[in-house]
Order: sequence, then structure tokens, then C-alpha cells
Amino acid sequence: MLMMQDVMPNPGFGTFRLEGDTLKQSIHAALEAGYRHIDTAQFYGNEADVGEAIRDSDVHRSDIFLTTKVWFDNLEPARLKASVDESLQKLGTGYVDLLLIHWPSPENEVPMSDYLTALKEVKAEGKACHIGISNFTCNQVDEAVSILGKGEILTNQIEVHPFLQNRKLAEHCEHQGIQVTAFMPLAVGKVMDDPTLKQIADAHNATPAQITLAWVEQRNMITIPSSTKARNIQSNIAAFDIMLNDSDMAEIAMLDRQERIANPDFAPHWDE
Repeated sequence: MLMMQDVMPNPGFGTFRLEGDTLKQSIHAALEAGYRHIDTAQFYGNEADVGEAIRDSDVHRSDIFLTTKVWFDNLEPARLKASVDESLQKLGTGYVDLLLIHWPSPENEVPMSDYLTALKEVKAEGKACHIGISNFTCNQVDEAVSILGKGEILTNQIEVHPFLQNRKLAEHCEHQGIQVTAFMPLAVGKVMDDPTLKQIADAHNATPAQITLAWVEQRNMITIPSSTKARNIQSNIAAFDIMLNDSDMAEIAMLDRQERIANPDFAPHWDE
């Protein structure tokens, strides 16, 4: 029987670009600090290490919300299903809590109805508790909801940080009843050097990274920061105790400059 979790624990721990012993030590530090949401993907090439780290921890698998994502090369329905079985084998688990489409099919090479229907079938087979999408635009979100029905898509995982606030898409997801998960919340460390975030951080006796994570949380988003340092892993989760005031939120809102970091050549045509 699957251990269902109604909501995604916040924050999650991101594992992009982490591997081997560094990854395992980081996951152990995260679980010890209180994280209960681990995010990986087929593309990261670390599912086996993530699975091993979870098995070696003192936290039971059923207490961890585990996410992985299907890469766009695997969207043809038969390949999608086979790739999920491969992911589960690498992770050493019979199910994931959340299974995402990592990127929409470039130029709609595989029709969305084909791969989302396959995704829903994987869920029906008990291999995923929840399903969702990642890097989908407003129009793609609407198409996905029209295919699967409202309430079926748990989240759209998108790039959100103070320099790319993605408000139009975030509000559109909320309107469709879809939780936003913010990836790359610290803008690969750029938030640490921002004068506005530094000033707000000083006022709260916090770091710019903590202020940024508190800001994401106060926008009602899940987020999945990544770190290899136990000190930062702990301070990231502590950020969720910080309460920003209206002035803080307004100042951060002014930092948006549409600075997109994750923008590969196969990305969709982004919303303006």
C-alpha cells in the first residue's frame, strides 16, 4: 500500500549536479536537519545514489516525499513507462511520491496527450502517488489540464528567484489549482551579492539566502534549494521561520529583471 502524503513537505532538498559520496552526505545532512522531501531526476544521473542514501538513513522511506522526473528523450509512451521502471530500480523503491515530466516535448514532437496519458497510467499502476509537470508555460499548463482534468496535476516545477519572479505563470498555475515548486531559488548563489537582499537580511539577522527562501515560502510556493554544506542545509530550513513584512516583500518584488538561468535550446517559448 502506498504511503500517500497530501502535501509536499517544504522545503525539499534539490540534488541537481550532486553525485557520489558528496550527494549521500548531503542527503544525510538534510534528513538530519528535518528535510523530508528529496528531489531528483533521470537527467541528473544520480538516482541510484539518492536511493542508497535514503536506504542508509535513519528515516523510513514512507516518511520521505521522493520526486523524480522523466527526461524529454523518454516521452514516447512505451519508453516513458520503461524509463520509470528503470528509475524505480535505481532508486530502490516501488514507487515515487511525485513523478514529473521534466520538460515538455520540444516542438511537440511527442503529443502532450500521449505522454501525459502514459504518466497517468503509471500513477494508476501504483508507481507514483502524484504526477506533475515542470517547465510548462501558461498555454502548456492549460493544455495539460484539458488532457488530465483539474486536480490531477500536483505541481508545475519552474524557475523562480528574485531576479526571475515568474508571476504571470505562478498566478496562472494557482488559478488552475496547481502548486508551484520553485527551482533554482538562490539563482546559483547570485542572491548572496544583491544589496537589497543583504540589507533585508541584516534587518532580520539572517543571510540573503534565508531571506530569499522566506520570500518564496511567503509566495505560497514549495522550493528545493541545494547545498553540499551541512551549515547551509540547516540554515536553509531555518529560513522558513523568518517572517518578512510588506515592505520587505515590496522591495524584493522590485528585483525582477527576467533573468532566466535554465534556458536550454529545447526550452518552450516562455511567457513574457
